[in-house]
Amino acid sequence: MTIPAPSPAGPSGERALVVFSGGQDSATCLAWALSRFAHVETLGFDYGQRHSIELSCREKLRAGMAALDPAWGVRLGPDHTLSLDALGAVSDTALTREAEITLGENGLPTTFVPGRNIIFLTFAAALAARRNARHIITGVCETDYSGYPDCRDDTIKALQVTLNLGMASRLVLHTPLMWIDKAQTWMMARELGGDALVDLINRESHSCYLGTRGVMHPWGHGCGTCPACQLRRAGWERFEAMTSDA
Repeated sequence: MTIPAPSPAGPSGERALVVFSGGQDSATCLAWALSRFAHVETLGFDYGQRHSIELSCREKLRAGMAALDPAWGVRLGPDHTLSLDALGAVSDTALTREAEITLGENGLPTTFVPGRNIIFLTFAAALAARRNARHIITGVCETDYSGYPDCRDDTIKALQVTLNLGMASRLVLHTPLMWIDKAQTWMMARELGGDALVDLINRESHSCYLGTRGVMHPWGHGCGTCPACQLRRAGWERFEAMTSDA
């Protein structure tokens, strides 16, 4: 992968890197970052995931956000994709193998990829150092999620300390969705970019673990039965109830 030289930072000098999968959460985080930082770049990972179609959703989301707000278009910097084949090779999970999505003997869903977010954020920190970005944004949360331990607030705080000690840096890991559920995440998108942003994320983002695309449900594309689809559908229905009552 060729990484271009950094472009000049905006007036505030604050540069950010968003871990951007192409899903609802990371798309909302991208909008959150564009509303706060002068220069925002995105980073996706190809680790052999079954739902790799999410990676192809990223460009339409980026282009759509740039078109929604001229200021966002100016602030949006390059996109990067890193190949992490080794992660897929060592992982025996329902996200990296044709396996049933169920609850494992350890009490965790079989979609849990051990170390995934720790690895993602470590690579993100390395790229952020190369791109002179002090802020890293990730869409992990422990409010309305599948129970992954590397999404927990304690994990992210400990990792921030470790990364800064190990890299002699002052990186900040931001988790704007940590304490909100999927309905509130839709609400955040609405507050950031109005109904146009909600429609863009609903139409173009991808959450389904099985990579199902095609039929457009009220809550977006997906199989409708995997845990990611169930969370997204339930969140959308709560969001619609919240907005209809307003």
